[in-house]
Amino acid sequence: MNRKLFNTLSSLCLLVTFQLNAAWLEVTGSAVLLESENTARTNALEDAVYQAMGYAGADLGSFPNLRPYLSSERAEYQFSGNEVRHVMVIQTRKKSGKFYLTARIDVYPSANSCHKIQYKKGVLLAGFKIISPQHAAMGGIYQLGDDFSTMLKRQIERKSQSFVVSGTTRVPVNAGQPSAMMMLAEDNDAQYIINGQITDLTSTLDQKLLKSDQVNRQFAVTIEIMDGKTGEVLMQNNYREIAEWPFSRVSQVDTKSARFWQSSYGQAIQRVSRNMMLDLESSLSCRTSLPEIVNVYGNKVQINIGRIHGVKRGDQLKLWHSAGFIDQQGIPRNRMVQTDITLTVDRVYEKSTELSVEQADLASSIQPGDLLTKQLPR
Repeated sequence: MNRKLFNTLSSLCLLVTFQLNAAWLEVTGSAVLLESENTARTNALEDAVYQAMGYAGADLGSFPNLRPYLSSERAEYQFSGNEVRHVMVIQTRKKSGKFYLTARIDVYPSANSCHKIQYKKGVLLAGFKIISPQHAAMGGIYQLGDDFSTMLKRQIERKSQSFVVSGTTRVPVNAGQPSAMMMLAEDNDAQYIINGQITDLTSTLDQKLLKSDQVNRQFAVTIEIMDGKTGEVLMQNNYREIAEWPFSRVSQVDTKSARFWQSSYGQAIQRVSRNMMLDLESSLSCRTSLPEIVNVYGNKVQINIGRIHGVKRGDQLKLWHSAGFIDQQGIPRNRMVQTDITLTVDRVYEKSTELSVEQADLASSIQPGDLLTKQLPR
């Protein structure tokens, strides 16, 4: 296949070689030109590195550590202590309001990354509310909160290495009610709960002398991640993007349409959802996946994770008795007691798994609510 034809098939293109688990990839990233050429270049470079890491199977959780260094305008970037070792910018170009950057990227995927040795962890996704509905008046985008939740759900399902969406909820999520949040997570087989709010959708008019005026619009959102086992808030973060609003100020915009999501504003929102997913990977991917026993029958047990979480027939897991308690302040405390019981996966379903107990004489001590951890092959 010649170079020109290969380049037309994918932005992840041209030269891919694997040697000693290393990969040289030539990738083209893109970004919308708006605030400045430097910002567009940074976004395009991040897009290229993100594509390369995903293609090579590198740990996406390490990507946020690279981002501060990619903001400097250089021809080459060298990294140590990361699976991305070297980035060389080959070409940049501008076309139709977009900035394109082609880079050659050297990636060394690790066999011991957290996502490769653990099962995917279930997350419960709550709807994103628009804090000030009047901000959504232009374009009538009052449903953007629900549509952004759907976009984030799709981002996690398609791109996340360590998480899977186990459910969505319209029940109000309140960090001040940890017991209720633990029950909500348990009902949805979720290890974590993701909640967020859209805080800013305001717009500004950029008046131009020789061209049509341009409307730029903000998209600011906050995110909160809670531990479904304890109700504890594990992570809080803010995100903000600004992009051109290419629609008429008096038209009604369908935020479910491809026209909206392919616009410069829609692409900026997609970049926010991607950054959320990457921060989730960075912060929580190395936390232990904790499948829970939901049923015990004789020498067999059933757990609440399955094929979509990465469970495979023959996997071995270690049992931990759950010994949670409420302290004197009324705060739930999680406590796990290690046992000598080993279980082996017999049958794998979509979202559940059947296992057999290796030590049959100890099976009577297993109870629903006990937790398991994956055993690494020796």
